[in-house]
Amino acid sequence: MTVIGGGIAGLCAAIAARRSGAAVLLLEAAPRPLRGGNARHGRNFRLTHETPQAYVPDRYTADELRAELRSVTGDGTDQVLTELLIERARSIADWLIEHGVHLQPPGTGVMPYSRRTAFPLGGGKAMINALYVAAERLGIVISYDSEVTSLCHDDDGWTISVRSATTDRAISTRSIVVCAGGPGADLAWLRANFGSAAEGWMVRGTPYSDGRLLDLLIAAGGRAIGDPTMCHVVPVDARGPQFDGGIVTRITSIPLGLVVDRSGARIDVAGAGSQPTHYAKWGPRIAACPGQIAYLVLDTQGLARAAPSALAPVTAPNLGELAAALQIDPTALLQSIEDFNAAPVNATRAIAAPPFAAYPMRPGLTFVHYGIKVDATMRVVQADGRRHDDLFAAGMIMAANVLRRGYLAGLGITLSAVFGQIAGEEAARHVRG
Repeated sequence: MTVIGGGIAGLCAAIAARRSGAAVLLLEAAPRPLRGGNARHGRNFRLTHETPQAYVPDRYTADELRAELRSVTGDGTDQVLTELLIERARSIADWLIEHGVHLQPPGTGVMPYSRRTAFPLGGGKAMINALYVAAERLGIVISYDSEVTSLCHDDDGWTISVRSATTDRAISTRSIVVCAGGPGADLAWLRANFGSAAEGWMVRGTPYSDGRLLDLLIAAGGRAIGDPTMCHVVPVDARGPQFDGGIVTRITSIPLGLVVDRSGARIDVAGAGSQPTHYAKWGPRIAACPGQIAYLVLDTQGLARAAPSALAPVTAPNLGELAAALQIDPTALLQSIEDFNAAPVNATRAIAAPPFAAYPMRPGLTFVHYGIKVDATMRVVQADGRRHDDLFAAGMIMAANVLRRGYLAGLGITLSAVFGQIAGEEAARHVRG
């Protein structure tokens, strides 16, 4: 059998299938140094637990996860898949540990206390590397720089056309698990669905998650699910790379300062507050700004409280020089700050103590709420309701079955790992006959 995609979903599918007795080929479009998909940038994953563990404090129950999922996704979510996700969220940490992933003890590092999520020691890349070691040890064949260009089905199974830097080849396989991510890194696709404003966006994850496999599945009769005009977008440093900036370019210190657009006018988001999820509300607001750019302005006290960032802020000894460095009208900026400081609610976080700092921000796309429909065995559902017994999908390419809208911190890795495991087990069961 063949797994397409070498991120967390593909690795979990390949390992689960191999442990279930199948011979497995894993095709990864990225070169080896960039393997791992968006999970390379992952920081934590969500899990349920009734008691404290070595890697997570207190307790976080299935009922709590269920209620929080319902609060962000609303109606229309596939309840069978949601319950599968909740059920397996109990065992995901043990499964990862069994396959070589080390988890960070609570209270260490710079990340805040969390009873809802666990943190891989060394971050997402260390987690991915550990799973690749486990896959190689199990005898899974891994092919890098392998872009799938077509899928053809007949009575004997599937033929996969694969393009690499040196050759094109055809692979015959008895079953396929597609774990190649969604269409978020295809800039033409983003412009078609979000308009010209998307040209100012940045893609937080891998450029290899370009939606080509989703197109192939739909062309083969698969049923699309979700809304291609809905996405999860957050503020990121505008000076970061257009692709692959990951978690380290996200700007999380907005509650400590003031946000202005490129004219110097203050902008705000109703209800964003200072909760850890405030960034998910600010992303769409910045996307709506002229030029899709905004600036977070901090004084020295706000900057001292800000979380570490990958890029140093723009700094200046006074607000006039800061405005000049940002190419903002100084009169408008000073007026926005004066109005901000005059509001009683901002008395404890006035922008007053020099030197001053600013972060230029753009919308950073995390994922799109659009993908392929699957059933409870991760088999791809066709537009006519039928399904191939030998075609499966897992990870963010099918996440819209559960995440029609909204997001919960750490859910992407959990969803991908859980559904990857199920897809691998079911695909191996099919191959074994």
